[in-house]
Amino acid sequence: MTRTLATIAGAGGFPGPYELALDPGRSTLDTAKLVARRAEAARIDALFVPDLLVFGAQGTIGAQEPLIFVAALSQVTSQAGLIATVSTTFHHPFNLARLFGTLDHVSNGRAAWNLVTSSIGEQNFGPGELPSPEQRYARAAETIEVVNALWDSWRPGALRAGPDGRAVLDPALIEPIRHAGEFFQVEGPLNIPPLPQRRPVLIQAGQSEAGIALGARYAEIVFTALPTLADAREFTSRIRGRAAAHGRTPHLPLIFSSFHATFGATEEEARRLVRERLDAIDYERGRGLVADMLGGGVDLSEAKLDEPLPESLLPEIGAINRRRGRAEIFSRLIREGRTLRELIQAAQDTGHWSVAGTPEQLADAVQERFEAGVLDVLSLGGLHDDTQHDFVVNGLLHELRKRGIVKDDYRGATLRENLGLALP
Repeated sequence: MTRTLATIAGAGGFPGPYELALDPGRSTLDTAKLVARRAEAARIDALFVPDLLVFGAQGTIGAQEPLIFVAALSQVTSQAGLIATVSTTFHHPFNLARLFGTLDHVSNGRAAWNLVTSSIGEQNFGPGELPSPEQRYARAAETIEVVNALWDSWRPGALRAGPDGRAVLDPALIEPIRHAGEFFQVEGPLNIPPLPQRRPVLIQAGQSEAGIALGARYAEIVFTALPTLADAREFTSRIRGRAAAHGRTPHLPLIFSSFHATFGATEEEARRLVRERLDAIDYERGRGLVADMLGGGVDLSEAKLDEPLPESLLPEIGAINRRRGRAEIFSRLIREGRTLRELIQAAQDTGHWSVAGTPEQLADAVQERFEAGVLDVLSLGGLHDDTQHDFVVNGLLHELRKRGIVKDDYRGATLRENLGLALP
């Protein structure tokens, strides 16, 4: 099968749920359903819903529960995959197996789990402080083992049609998992029928050392912030090298890179939009955002905007309990001599890949990474906006399809088939 670039559209996190809650004639899902229909019409492979577990985190309010959100979107789509972000730190594996298994059933095989270990939320799931990254990733690994065992607890032939067409269960082929580990004791088996995909697609977000170790071992797709081509080459080589050491096939995990695009009908228009965006930044508030990117323990209140930050301010990465991957990115930028103003500008995209230009120029940037083998899944945003939707669908996607990089249609009925992922 010829390698192509998969595409995923953001379908959650839109502003306005509180305003919508005051209007009995409108639903918080209205915008997401518009995006879902547009994405499927454009043959985008899947819809992605993020999550936040505390009020006011990162400047947002009113985040919706992802699994319920994508289950609703399954009813207005028939082919696009459905990706829900759910934390292993604050959920039990038996519930996760049932929830995602049910999503796979109600969507006829289109479910995917974006697994996160969470850098926030302990105040709502206490008691106690947020566990260390090492503890969170150890719990995540055990969670994956338990969830996969539960999904596999129904063996082939356990459920079949009898002579009269009614369901026949063979109890001998439905096996308890009898898991007893560091974090969980789960008897099993799973109490829902075998899944259409056998297992939903597993996506993992995280690029710290512990995150790379988890993704290399288990993830089918890794979602990560890779601001430069050099970063993408280094990360891809590192995680796939580790995956190979686990005996995995060479192309796994697939690399899913967030793509922060600024479109313009002309190059000059794109540059103008970038300038306007930079001019609108509150640089005093931006100091706190950069401090957050560095782990939250750095005081930048007296730092000069147009001078490089001293390396003495660099945090000890191993001592950071939240978002180590971001701290590594911004520590490197400081070592490169970036000024505080430049760091604040970079922090607007939280360290993600940011490109501005015409659709053709953005297609060039995507093609460069795709052909370098460091980009397998591309994020697409802005489908809720008419102008942005036109740039994405009739501009970027059209150009990528002309070049043979993105396929013209869905490959099959399940998300696994559309992403070219084999059954586990």
